[in-house]
Amino acid sequence: MVYSVNFANYTIGETAYEAVAEVCRPFGKRIFLIGGKLAMQAGKEKLESQIKGSELSIVREEVFGEECTYARMDELAEEAKASEADMIFGMGGGKALDTAKGTAEKAGLPVFTFPTGATYVSPFLGRLDDISTPGIDLIRTIADIFAMYDDIDTQIIAEAPEKYLRAGMGDTLGKYFECHFAARGDRLEHSSALGREISNMCYFPLLEYAEAALEECRHKKAGKALEQAVLANIVSTGLVSLLVLDQYNCAVAHSVYYGLVLLDGFEEENLHGDVVAYGVLVQLLVDGEEEKAKEMKTFLKNLKIRTTLKEMGASVKRETLREVLHEIVTGPDMEHIPYEITEDMVYDAMVKVEELVG
Repeated sequence: MVYSVNFANYTIGETAYEAVAEVCRPFGKRIFLIGGKLAMQAGKEKLESQIKGSELSIVREEVFGEECTYARMDELAEEAKASEADMIFGMGGGKALDTAKGTAEKAGLPVFTFPTGATYVSPFLGRLDDISTPGIDLIRTIADIFAMYDDIDTQIIAEAPEKYLRAGMGDTLGKYFECHFAARGDRLEHSSALGREISNMCYFPLLEYAEAALEECRHKKAGKALEQAVLANIVSTGLVSLLVLDQYNCAVAHSVYYGLVLLDGFEEENLHGDVVAYGVLVQLLVDGEEEKAKEMKTFLKNLKIRTTLKEMGASVKRETLREVLHEIVTGPDMEHIPYEITEDMVYDAMVKVEELVG
């Protein structure tokens, strides 16, 4: 058996962009910047100030668009070639960074990522998670495209809306609970075993720092707590995703999310990570871990994460959830779990979550 694991190098801190010129100098001089509109408003000026006086320069910049698509990657790749760019910089959220990585792959150029929020692990992932194509909502794994380097400016993240940091924490907590659940009873090879152990760093640091990190974010302060939460959200979660076999990356919590987004208007009102955190409660109760579920519900409520379907604007009636329940138990994240889970088990757990006192 032969396999490769590729990690992105990274710098983190409130003045992280100071490292850009030195890190990127060996790759050329000409930068093609791709990002989200708001993200570039938040980070572009700071980036330009840090490369001023160096050999690096931004020769072209483009807003990636509204969605991450193959067609847009093709367009941007041609623009990168026409501008004789030496490297691609991606700035923003998951869709912007995935567009930048896909563009770089098509243009044959190295890519560097500059996340402006801590909701996503895209900077560290080799696969692209946010591709949209006609008739297909999500292609969850299409390619191995790795950033050469990830520059995580915590001050920019601190100035982003608090809800994105919070949702990132919810998604990160899911990684710990799902990885351990999906791997239960398996004899893991080195890479997956290492990833599973790193998943502990998606949970225990957040127990210690999450509330303080959100408080720092409210005051736009890039303090120690926020940095530790960002490391969990982006680095720890990314490392787990890269190291474990895909069958250990997700389980019930993520499948709950993909089921609930079938409800009209649900996805527009609820962030992915918040719903995954709710899915953790469902998973724990399916697994008979009521005391742990109570502890987690208290913790999530302290983070201001919605912990019931009612709070998320959804009905708990069985008929309303018919398609949701079917998707949850048949979704791809449920293909490798330690025992069979039925629709009745999931629904009973959802009802219990509504009534659970944390």
